[in-house]
Amino acid sequence: MDIISLPVEYDHKKIDGKFRLVAIASQRAKELSLGAKPKVSTKSKKVTTIAIEETIENKLDFVTGEEAVIAREKAGKFDYRKQIEESRKIAAGEDLTELEKDLKVYLHEKGAYDKKAFEELFTDKKGEDTGEAEE
Repeated sequence: MDIISLPVEYDHKKIDGKFRLVAIASQRAKELSLGAKPKVSTKSKKVTTIAIEETIENKLDFVTGEEAVIAREKAGKFDYRKQIEESRKIAAGEDLTELEKDLKVYLHEKGAYDKKAFEELFTDKKGEDTGEAEE
């Protein structure tokens, strides 16, 4: 397909109308603009044209009706803020281990490495809240 010409011919059994065609293609164009690989070989360079071609050739999976309602509810329940916070904690944990490594090397070189003091410095505050006894 060299040029997308109007009206576009599509499978009316799978795609129930022009609005659905546009909705599917627009979502796919967003994915393509974010770096997704095209599912069809094409000479087109514009993401919107590639998305329409993929939609017309039935290369995209989509849900409609009750399945779409359930999928939207699941997507709404997904807490993006929680996911971002968890990724920040993971990144901070990795930085902390690097800091621990650097501190161990530094203290070892100085000859003042006290294992108990070092562990107290990097223990979680959670252990204090649960009432765990210190040795």
